[in-house]
Amino acid sequence: MERVLVVEDGFEYIHNLTRFLGSDFSFERAGDGFAALEMLSGGSFSAIFLDMKFDRAEKLLGDLAQLHRRFAGDESRARRFLENNQGTYVLAAIRDAGVSLPIVFSYDFDSEPRRFRNLHRRYAPLSYLTDTASPAQMRQTFRDAIDAR
Repeated sequence: MERVLVVEDGFEYIHNLTRFLGSDFSFERAGDGFAALEMLSGGSFSAIFLDMKFDRAEKLLGDLAQLHRRFAGDESRARRFLENNQGTYVLAAIRDAGVSLPIVFSYDFDSEPRRFRNLHRRYAPLSYLTDTASPAQMRQTFRDAIDAR
């Protein structure tokens, strides 16, 4: 059975993925980017499922001080930006750690195709699922990602 690391700050995805795909895949959860990096260093996974938004995580990857300056001292906007885009920070940290596993994002890049192309060009193998994906679409996306490695 293929092991998939689910990186999310809640439990929605691990619950739903296990419920709908648990007969085909084994899922383990990391609650933030730091935990994901630790689990990846000690485990053998076939793929990673990565949430984009981390508004419940206590620890976030990224330079909050730099973002604070970017947003003209508005700490609230800087924190919100980091939370809303945490998945891209986790993605970069995973690749910087030398992990080349396929990553499936939970995000609707249909409305941001240029952003996805840029991320894919830099961090492939990369794919995504929208929140409206059916279990069959989820299963196929994971299969395609794992088979392509």
